[in-house]
Amino acid sequence: MSIEERIANLRQEIEEYNRQYYIENNPTISDFEFDMKLKQLEEMERAYPQFFDKNSPTQRVGSDLTKTFEQVVHRYPMLSLSNTYSESEVEEFYTRLSRQLGEAFEIVCELKFDGASISLIYENGELSKAVTRGDGVRGDNVTNNIRAIRSIPTKLAGNYPSRFEIRGEILMPFAVFDRLNAERADRGEQPFANPRNATSGTLKLLDPSEVAHRELDSYLYYLLGEELPFGTHYDNMMEARRWGFKVSDATKRCRSIDEILDFIRYWDTERRRLPVATDGIVLKVNDLRQQQRLGLTAKSPRWAIAYKYQAEKALTKLLSVSYQVGRTGAITPIANLDPVLLSGTTVKRASLHNADNIERLDLHIGDMVYVEKGGEIIPKITAVDTEQRAKDSPRVVFPSRCPECNTELVRNDDEAIYYCPNEDNCPTQSKEKISHFVSRKAMNIAGLGDETISLLFDRGLLRDVADIYELQQADISLLERLGDKSARNIIEGIAGSKNVPYANLLFALGIRYVGETVAKRLAKAYRSIDDLQQATIDELIQVDDIGEVIAESIVKYFAKAEHRRLIERLRAAGLQMADTSSSEPTSDKLAEKIIVISGVFAHHSRDDYKSMIEAHGGKCVGSVSKNTSFLLAGDNIGPSKLQKAEKLGVKIISEEEFLDMLK
Repeated sequence: MSIEERIANLRQEIEEYNRQYYIENNPTISDFEFDMKLKQLEEMERAYPQFFDKNSPTQRVGSDLTKTFEQVVHRYPMLSLSNTYSESEVEEFYTRLSRQLGEAFEIVCELKFDGASISLIYENGELSKAVTRGDGVRGDNVTNNIRAIRSIPTKLAGNYPSRFEIRGEILMPFAVFDRLNAERADRGEQPFANPRNATSGTLKLLDPSEVAHRELDSYLYYLLGEELPFGTHYDNMMEARRWGFKVSDATKRCRSIDEILDFIRYWDTERRRLPVATDGIVLKVNDLRQQQRLGLTAKSPRWAIAYKYQAEKALTKLLSVSYQVGRTGAITPIANLDPVLLSGTTVKRASLHNADNIERLDLHIGDMVYVEKGGEIIPKITAVDTEQRAKDSPRVVFPSRCPECNTELVRNDDEAIYYCPNEDNCPTQSKEKISHFVSRKAMNIAGLGDETISLLFDRGLLRDVADIYELQQADISLLERLGDKSARNIIEGIAGSKNVPYANLLFALGIRYVGETVAKRLAKAYRSIDDLQQATIDELIQVDDIGEVIAESIVKYFAKAEHRRLIERLRAAGLQMADTSSSEPTSDKLAEKIIVISGVFAHHSRDDYKSMIEAHGGKCVGSVSKNTSFLLAGDNIGPSKLQKAEKLGVKIISEEEFLDMLK
């Protein structure tokens, strides 16, 4: 392979990693591995300048732009920082600054928070706009979502400039991350890899109320504008704190390389006590005049650098690989390890994610493997010490059949996960489905924990969720560790579940991709399960948040005779199969009006507006046509709907105008 081909291949590989990191929020390699590949490309491009390409990933920051949000051009380019993993390179950075400046200077040391970068624009003391990093030149307008974050002030106090920009990081605390992943597991969804990915995904949600539910936090670290109060970065940030911004206490002015290295070493261990993720230290020249003298490269400022801590890792032995079957049939490989101490906890197991990852690592049983905590939380295997591999060690081969029911596994072309398709007769899937069905946000049947379900299943008393309603107190009281009191409580819980709302039942059924929010959307759009069973894919995708994949899953679920029989058994048991709340309109202000809703709203959610329209006699539809009465438009309105409305001459009204109509 020629040098030119090697450079081209490396660029293509890095672009793919960028896409996984920024767009899919699903990185497949560590930050360190990515940075090393980028560094290799930079060195090759320097050595062979004849192969320069202005579109090379070395010439720009990674991009998280999407088509969902309005794009805004940054007034000041939002560059990334050069990274280093060694103290010697920090010393080289300090020496270079000394030589270039030729005068005394200070370095401000700050924690490098591992979240999603944001730029906040304030005008006359009020939040005007919030924009993501994007590709460094333009980013996504996520203002409504940022307003839902309590640590971001919408109005300022004190003596602030009339217009300025402040940049920082949006973060998800570890405790919130754990809760969110537990909720995703309950819905049968893939957990987020780390808090950074969860944060980035949250900022791209279309419902600000869901953003508020996720309790994001923030730290701000850089002020820009033409009327800044001081000529130094440190003093500006201390002043910004007085205006109401959250600025980290771990910010220090350093006047020597020794002070800088002491700061780096101190926070290497102390940062692990923090409630949010950090992955390094940022060093910035303090004086703004000196920053201007040093200038910028195409990708990063010359007056700042990021020292990144390597994730703590340990070397241990791979004893075996087991395979877990989830509620949706997803097969997850788990590495069983010789116990090893890592980041203060003993690690015995680590996720291997999927078959592709096992193949990439070329794992063998008995290998000595490097384990680290992804995002400081989830243990994962990152590399293998092949030099210590025994000659006769067997290679880890992903199974072709389900480890529980021996059904041949399947894999969709667009997914990395293998599934057991035997969804109704695989014992583990059946138990998981029952556990999901009785969970708090589903049918909320207390007392039926995993162990009790397993006992009932193994005794032949439970095979599917409808069997729950045929259980007798006498059957339960005879089980190990249970008695009359526990049995009575379970039976009472089962009886109480018959009054649980229809939307909860839709969630409890465990239809793939139908989580709690989607179930509520479906229950509003189809007020009975009979109506939902008759819905087509084209009709379903007209419902908010229902895409083609979800619609296909719903239609496929109800197409199976086994599932329709299950529904009838649940109906006979007395469960709620329809929304019985009154649907009579409260007024006729919108009678015979056909209305399309698009965009993100400040005062109410799209669902709220849909309910209002129906309550006042109107009808909501998903697409604009010549019969549309008007388009209710929020921020970030879908461009196709806007263009069609303008082409057809459909009236477009704002959120405020709509609320005035209902007064």
